[in-house]
Amino acid sequence: IIPLQFLKAVLPDPASLGPRTVGKTNIGVIFQGKKDGKDKVYRLYNICDHQEAYKETGAQAVSYTTGVPAMIGAKMILEGKWKQPGVFNIEQMDPDPFMEDLNRNGLPWIEDFDPVLVD
Repeated sequence: IIPLQFLKAVLPDPASLGPRTVGKTNIGVIFQGKKDGKDKVYRLYNICDHQEAYKETGAQAVSYTTGVPAMIGAKMILEGKWKQPGVFNIEQMDPDPFMEDLNRNGLPWIEDFDPVLVD
């Protein structure tokens, strides 16, 4: 058995998932640390609706939340907003234009300054 060929044979075509996927994605990060000597917890997240993504693009929200950030990153590079000489990590670039474009392009993010943490 060749694993990739086996998976291709048994898994559905990703393009077929859009019309039948319902619910929402929730992508986020929780930051824990100290600020001004005090413990802080902060959460930044996005919720994307599968059916709304499908109406707009013909794809479900997982594809949407993958494609939109990649498009924005490419746009930032092409516009020269993300540019440095040599080799660099994208994390070294100014995140503000990227985050603003997420809001403008269907992936608004939400800030939670007092998240409830669940172990």
